[in-house]
Amino acid sequence: MEIVRPTLLLDKNIALRNIENMVSKARDLHLNFRPHFKTHQSAEIGEWFRAAGVNCITVSSFTMASYFADNGWDDITIALSINIPEIPEINELAGRIKLNVLIENQEGLEALQNQITWHTGVFIKIDTGYNRTGIEANRTPLIDQLLANIQKSPLLQFKGFLSHTGHTYQANSTHDIFSRHFDALLKMKALRTRYQNEWPDLMISLGDTPSCSICDKFDGVDEIRPGNFVFYDLMQYKLGVCKLTDIAVRMVCPVIAVHPSRNEVVIYGGAVHFGKDSIINIDGKPLFGRIIVNADDKKILLDEKNYLHALSQEHGILKISPRDLNYFKPGILVEIIPVHSCLTANLMKEYLTTEGDVIRMMPFA
Repeated sequence: MEIVRPTLLLDKNIALRNIENMVSKARDLHLNFRPHFKTHQSAEIGEWFRAAGVNCITVSSFTMASYFADNGWDDITIALSINIPEIPEINELAGRIKLNVLIENQEGLEALQNQITWHTGVFIKIDTGYNRTGIEANRTPLIDQLLANIQKSPLLQFKGFLSHTGHTYQANSTHDIFSRHFDALLKMKALRTRYQNEWPDLMISLGDTPSCSICDKFDGVDEIRPGNFVFYDLMQYKLGVCKLTDIAVRMVCPVIAVHPSRNEVVIYGGAVHFGKDSIINIDGKPLFGRIIVNADDKKILLDEKNYLHALSQEHGILKISPRDLNYFKPGILVEIIPVHSCLTANLMKEYLTTEGDVIRMMPFA
């Protein structure tokens, strides 16, 4: 397939290796592995996980749950606190698969109780420091009330406590990741200790790629739910979570203009392709991607003096050092390692593998 416009290139072998590594780690640590599929959003890539022995998954929306249920997955956790207007549709899905949902307030639980007609698993969402959603682990009176009400609902089964330790993405070092992960373990372990006599089968479920990639201590945890690890990206690399050779995706973009007077190169590839996530470069400015060029039939990763430094809707601006401008001319293709592979994939909706196959994602995110 000839590349003529921004294209998300996927190295299948790297992705398969990342999957196998995480499957092996979960197995070695005796953890249930329920990977988050919001990163790849593809039935075909989902089969790569199934071939590695995965039989249960996490998704980020009802729409995604329905898509993967239609493609043969019958044990799914929707890792989004219950969206009350969608409960009728969620109810239909619960009638045909083993479904788990999340609650964090009485309103959501009451709506479930009033509308649910099928057996449904319920996790209580715990905030272990990310401060996005969930109940703080020390708010036990609210947790007690939720559990008491769940017991009154014969169709709702309390599964346990679930947390996304997403604040590891904001860490300043690998040591900081370990510290935040350990703090989350303590909070979740305290909940297990408090409630396990009454709920002996409760599960503790944690999910984030940084800690699942580099931490080896998961005392008190039953299940992990990382997602980004299948592709990784520059954000994970900067955190020290992966090597550049672990990143499975590249955005291939045509060069449309070269401006030597400004040491800039314009590519066809903008915010509608990459998203707007950035990390701070060595010069203190936002970096939206690292650059790979072809020279003498070899791929060369340029240093961080060369980077994708600005995005508009369809355009990307590369800042290029004077000595490296000779790699660029209109019409050539360059590869950009994205900062956040999840958002980039979601925007692109399909992959071109290094083997030349096109893999499409779910039609709606």
